[in-house]
Amino acid sequence: MSAALENVPRGESELPEVTSLAGAVRAWTMLDGEMQGEAVLTPERPVEMDDGEPVAAFSGEAIRALAERLPK
Repeated sequence: MSAALENVPRGESELPEVTSLAGAVRAWTMLDGEMQGEAVLTPERPVEMDDGEPVAAFSGEAIRALAERLPK
C-alpha cells in the first residue's frame, strides 16, 4: 500500500513524499521530535486497526504505533 508523509519540509518544497506505507513510517522515525509532531501519514486507503475502526490518517503517537508493528 502506498502512503504520503505530509507536513514535512523538503528543502523549499512542502510536497508530500509518496512511498510505501512501511517506507513512510520508517522515514517518519528518522525525523526530529518537532517534525514528527507535525507530520501526517495518509495511506492510500484507510487502515483497519485492532479495534476494527478504519483510520484514514495518522499523526504523532499513532505513527509510532505503526512503526512498532513493522518487522525489524
